[in-house]
Amino acid sequence: MMTEIGDALNAHCADQELKLVVLRGAGGNFSFGASVLEHRRESASTMLAGFHDLIRDVARFPVPVACLVEGQCLGGAFELALASHFVFPTEKAIFACPEIKLGVVAPVLSVLGHHRLGGALAEQMLLTGCEIDAARAWACGFATEVIPDDGDLDTWLLTWFHKNLAPLSAFSLREATRAARQGSGMLASLGTPLDAAERRYLERLLPSHDGNEGIEAFLAKRAPVWTNT
Repeated sequence: MMTEIGDALNAHCADQELKLVVLRGAGGNFSFGASVLEHRRESASTMLAGFHDLIRDVARFPVPVACLVEGQCLGGAFELALASHFVFPTEKAIFACPEIKLGVVAPVLSVLGHHRLGGALAEQMLLTGCEIDAARAWACGFATEVIPDDGDLDTWLLTWFHKNLAPLSAFSLREATRAARQGSGMLASLGTPLDAAERRYLERLLPSHDGNEGIEAFLAKRAPVWTNT
């Protein structure tokens, strides 16, 4: 899935008429994030490298990328939303990075959270794995607008697009998108800071007992037995 999204973005990035890309999950949920199996020691390094490539592709895409979020948006899916430019949750949408409850850490949240959520809320979500709903996402400025649950989502988004982006010059929109991302410091955070967070994950969490115990306990449907090492 990560590769397919990246390939689709690359296929359209040179389209000079393009003004918006929309990511939307099927089946009533945006995404539950990367498979817990992919967090195991033998596959985590490959998964993280591919995922962080996708995050960078989204964050530096030349026109805005919007996430239309229904239901659950968890883990890597929430981090994908953090990298996007617009987030449109439905009223019952839920966002969270529960990695800490599995004994691991969400690297992208650690470097992008303060840009999109504010430092205090980003730390709270990173350190506790707590959820926020659409109302709180709107209150902190993360959600662009909240969509009523009883609305036609496609019609709602098209109406928003025709009002806000369609009248604009695609060239000027590209320039503004790049200026916003450079000016905010997000692209810089996805350079050395994300590399360091990924390296810390690989060098400290993966060899640790607790960094593996939480994953194995989840897969075995049992409570984790932490040794705090």
